Amino acid sequence: MTVPIRTEFPEAREVAAAVQGQRDLAAVLCTQADMQRIEIYDADNKAHAVELPTSALRLLLDILGELAQGNSVRVVPVHAELTTQEAADLLSVSRPHLVKLLEEGALPHHKAGRHRRVLFSDLMTYKQQRDQASRKAMDDLTALSEELDLGY
Repeated sequence: MTVPIRTEFPEAREVAAAVQGQRDLAAVLCTQADMQRIEIYDADNKAHAVELPTSALRLLLDILGELAQGNSVRVVPVHAELTTQEAADLLSVSRPHLVKLLEEGALPHHKAGRHRRVLFSDLMTYKQQRDQASRKAMDDLTALSEELDLGY
């Protein structure tokens, strides 16, 4: 299953609605129940009760938090397969660089016909390791700068 990736940033009115929605949802989401019942209103202002897992509402809270900051949000199943372009976009690298990583074995992949596919879960594991290594390198540079009293 491949997942098409589109980046759409929220408009100002959506950001404002996300801010308010996040506050409202956070205020009522302090429960230990597995399921929650919410009401959604249709175009005729008629209420419809919907029962949802609390975990889905917590995910919605996270999504609203990102939208409230003006960020684009994607929901991708962990088992999803990404094309090389989609994987490159998620890592903010070029497709040729991603292909090089695949060929070097730095990132697991498989072929679907002649096309390479990357599991979303493998991509996120690689990204987490890359980000952790980057943070460690920055911490090391900071410590060295302080040791040498460079005054930054």
